[in-house]
Amino acid sequence: MRVVATAGHVDHGKSTLVRALTGMEPDRWAEERRRGMTIDLGFAWTTLPSGQVMAFVDVPGHERFVSNMLAGVGPVPAVLLVVAADEGWMPQSSEHLAALDALGVGHGLLVVTRADLADPRPATRQARTELAGTALRDVEAVAVSSVTGAGLIELRSALDRLAGRMPPPPSSTPVRLWVDRVFTVAGSGTVVTGTLGGGRLQVDDELELGTTGRRVRVRALQSLGAPVDRVNGVARVAVNLRGVARDQVARGDALLTPGRFQPTDLVDVRLVGDPVSAVPATLTLHIGSAAVPVRVRPLGADTIRLRLARPVPLHVGDRALLRDPGRHRVVGGGTVLDVVPPPLTRRGAAAQRAVVLATMDGTPDEVGELARRGPSRRGDLERMGVRVGTTPVAGDWHVDDAYSRELRRRAVDQVCRYAADHPLEPGMPVETLRRTLGLPDRALVSALVAPPLVASAGRVSLAGPETGLPAGLLRAVERLRADLTVRPFLAPEAARLVELGLGRREIGAAVRAGALLRLAENVVLLPGAPDAAVRVLAGLPQPFTLSAARRALDTTRRIAVPLLELLDRRGVTRRLPDDARVVVTPPPS
Repeated sequence: MRVVATAGHVDHGKSTLVRALTGMEPDRWAEERRRGMTIDLGFAWTTLPSGQVMAFVDVPGHERFVSNMLAGVGPVPAVLLVVAADEGWMPQSSEHLAALDALGVGHGLLVVTRADLADPRPATRQARTELAGTALRDVEAVAVSSVTGAGLIELRSALDRLAGRMPPPPSSTPVRLWVDRVFTVAGSGTVVTGTLGGGRLQVDDELELGTTGRRVRVRALQSLGAPVDRVNGVARVAVNLRGVARDQVARGDALLTPGRFQPTDLVDVRLVGDPVSAVPATLTLHIGSAAVPVRVRPLGADTIRLRLARPVPLHVGDRALLRDPGRHRVVGGGTVLDVVPPPLTRRGAAAQRAVVLATMDGTPDEVGELARRGPSRRGDLERMGVRVGTTPVAGDWHVDDAYSRELRRRAVDQVCRYAADHPLEPGMPVETLRRTLGLPDRALVSALVAPPLVASAGRVSLAGPETGLPAGLLRAVERLRADLTVRPFLAPEAARLVELGLGRREIGAAVRAGALLRLAENVVLLPGAPDAAVRVLAGLPQPFTLSAARRALDTTRRIAVPLLELLDRRGVTRRLPDDARVVVTPPPS
């Protein structure tokens, strides 16, 4: 199926044309038929000579119903721009064309109607002049009379050619069905209609409501008036929703693939149209079938920030239209550059942001987004419209290669600086390093640890051989070594340790560096003391008592008890039931 919308001035024969092409009545309301004027959106379809099905979204032409017109045109990829031969180009022709150009609609046909009332050539030339500066400048033109039928065969052939020129719909994109009509059906409940621009809908699919995030389920589908189990975009579709009240969804809402869109009320946009300096502070943003009031903040020569009155599900690269409803004119078209823009709180932040936006073209590029944002979760990127192709570095976190290299360099610098400022600690705590680098998850710190860094026991330090202890601590250890030269098993008392400059932190650092051995609180010996003790104890009559060991080692009970317990744990001595011990491992040579 191909879907096109009509556009053009009121009473130029848009609905009559659709009726002549399809044999269907696009005007749904009795008031529309009574007044001969389309007020809301109408829908009809036909089969073209090639067998291709063409669906039409018929929009109102009166200036009072421009919002309705934009709701119909917004999601549709092509247009029939209708101009009456007997009236020519008119004010709403201009506004509709401005809207189409702002939305980037480049596929369509120029249809000059009422050719039975006037020569269509002047109106065609005039329309060509108006189209010259727009994306529709090269469209094919056809003159018709819906009354006599003249030109309808040629128009149907032109529609076939248009269908062939339209790009194939994206098949793997997430669903975003902009709702343009809501009604209830007795026995079935709430039904919404819209133009499915891409992706696939199936019965029993779970979707999200764009305005609330509520999960809903597809009860039934209908396309071209017939029930279907599934439908692929592009297509007109009616969706029967299970368990949704009529007042819980409205025009301008959207049915979404869960987790694949970013509902946002703040976006950065590139504007094509009026100069930024001339843009009013308040406008209406039209995208899909939604019309949302916005406040405008200029940023750069062609970039603005929009604060939306309510969140709207957007992707980077979306095309939108900005309209000044007070002056009844289109201000311009906008390309969404960022759906999660950073706050502008510091002096000069807006100017700096404009510099960044000047490098962006609205392409949802993974490398570019990661370079600008730093570490990002896969789901966050996908909700922005970014197709993720890289391998996560940790969990579902993705990091740009250049940014990752810079983070590793900064991590080494921070770990070295921390070691210099905290020489007695065994490394920088992982959480401290995370905060210092501004990373959102500790898992990313572990992913950054690579030579010359190592991680152990919740800390990150330099890898490789010991870098040594501070000079003052080394001197204190050497003084303790001198104390133990004559009596190597007589650990100094706490007061002597303080005199030597060995407090709790200093002892801890020396023990971690392997310069001291801690047997118990304030009981420290040199690292070789256990092996030396085994050699002494092996010379005693076996088994030996604690008292005999204490005398042989020339030490006190305060030291002998934890020293023998250490030897027991190492398996070089064994404690007997009567509390005596034997040496079970030959003493080291």
